[in-house]
Amino acid sequence: TAHTSDGVFYGCQSLRQLLPPTAETGSVRHAGWTIPQMQIVDKPRFNWRGLMVDCSRTFQSVEYLRKLIDLLALYKMNILHLHLTDDQGWRIQIDRYPELTKVGAVYPERYHQSGGFYTKEQIRDLLKYAQERRVTLVPEIEMPGHCLAALAAYPELSCKGGPFETFPFFKEDGIQTDVFCAGDEAVFTFLQNVLDEVIELFPSRYIHVGGDEVRKIR
Repeated sequence: TAHTSDGVFYGCQSLRQLLPPTAETGSVRHAGWTIPQMQIVDKPRFNWRGLMVDCSRTFQSVEYLRKLIDLLALYKMNILHLHLTDDQGWRIQIDRYPELTKVGAVYPERYHQSGGFYTKEQIRDLLKYAQERRVTLVPEIEMPGHCLAALAAYPELSCKGGPFETFPFFKEDGIQTDVFCAGDEAVFTFLQNVLDEVIELFPSRYIHVGGDEVRKIR
């Protein structure tokens, strides 16, 4: 019994956790599994039970994220925070600014590493998959720092004009000097347009916009 459908869903996860591990493999037929007779009274201690995945620096496939969502559901976690943009890559399709993924999602050939990004259709499918498992996807779009991938695509959004390139590693000092130029009105138009598309795509009540580790040099 539960007050909401979410409660029934999490009750099913409690039942799954009581079964032997072979119940999760799908390769073993039911063989007289038993569970102890008991009464469980369960409710979440925290409303926000989240995990963050850094898709920018280490791009993960949609298949991997689906497996992760399955595990989050099993352990009654309800938030998957997707870190989609940073110095090391821009990982979400933005229709108004195609260079973000054309340039910002790939690395120069000399690094011998592949990049990648999620199309809007992939995001929609992932959102539906997560919703069925009571998991909310929260996107993170970094600003005004951690934005080298965006500046590589649109260097005019910086203070000095570039050129810039993405790289698949951390620089020695970790935090990049070049950031979105706060003195340029075009930067605010760009960020507003990006967020408009992100907000339209994600039903989450929250959008993470970073704001940390920004050097003041520029």
